[in-house]
Amino acid sequence: MSIKELKDFADDINKCSKCGLCQSVCPVYKETGNDCAVSRGKFVMLDGVLKGDLKLNKNINKYLDLCLKCGKCTDFCPSGIDVCKIFETAKYNYAKNTLTGKIIFFLESKFVFGNLINMFKIITKPFRKQTKGKSSNSLKLLYFKGCANNLCPRTDNYLFKIFKHSDIEIIEKNFECCGQPFLSSGNLERFEQVKKHNLKMLENCDFDYILTDCASCESTLKQYMNVKFINIGELINMQELKFQFSKPLKVTFHKPCHLGNDNFLKTLFNNCENIDYVKMDDYDSCCGFGGEFTIKNHKISGAISKKKAENILKTAADYVVTTCPGCIIGLKQGLFGYKNSPKVLGLTEFLNKAEVKK
Repeated sequence: MSIKELKDFADDINKCSKCGLCQSVCPVYKETGNDCAVSRGKFVMLDGVLKGDLKLNKNINKYLDLCLKCGKCTDFCPSGIDVCKIFETAKYNYAKNTLTGKIIFFLESKFVFGNLINMFKIITKPFRKQTKGKSSNSLKLLYFKGCANNLCPRTDNYLFKIFKHSDIEIIEKNFECCGQPFLSSGNLERFEQVKKHNLKMLENCDFDYILTDCASCESTLKQYMNVKFINIGELINMQELKFQFSKPLKVTFHKPCHLGNDNFLKTLFNNCENIDYVKMDDYDSCCGFGGEFTIKNHKISGAISKKKAENILKTAADYVVTTCPGCIIGLKQGLFGYKNSPKVLGLTEFLNKAEVKK
């Protein structure tokens, strides 16, 4: 496998004009005001490393960890710099030579992390229902569950209930993790390993779309899978499903940073009887989770989550719905301690509270 070194990104690092636009979109900078939290600040340090003026040490690594990997700086960068890719490479160059990094890489290995997920697949299999096609013209969906859904059999059962009257076939393959956690920790060797495995699962497989119900998984898979994707919300609209809730409910939606678009949202909620959708302020702002960021920068993560919670509470919603298991944790973190706060649910679990109509 060919993994780039930090020096391979020297031109990209030097393309940064230090315009500061990344400050306007970085949730960590908005909370801390620390210029080392944003791309341009980190690029100054990494440029010093490339020139030999600085060492890629634990102090610089600390600032590399001061990042939610939300990708907003990449999206808004006028120079078109793939910011996350540079940080991932810098993390790899640092972590692979440290004891802590080697321990983390071992825990993320196929032997430990991979076998843990496989164990849960085996344990939960008897509790999972399967949706099979009803005709030769069934819509064929290759389902990428993601690690969170592999741990919990309820997700398959939610899909079974929602699509039990739809002519679709859900195909399952022995996928590994999408690779997002490994990119965050700088474990690029492990990322390349799961990438190779997951691409192999596509060989000789006839399907129309890859189905995802995790925004982060889909975003990561799109980095190396050149196929058609469809998320749960888009699939529901395609099938023209309607949902009848037994009593009036007020709902708001959190858009995950890695959700490409939420064009499905308006139509979906319009097709939900007894649902009043209220759009919260900054509904697409980060929830503050960011995987290991929550552990390494707990106070900052909590503060970002609290701001999100304040916007949620203003809606007086009964439920806040999202499409990322990680965001569910971030939202619950922010709402923790508030009385009468709304329940946080994934989209499929929320829709399972209703009667499905077609």
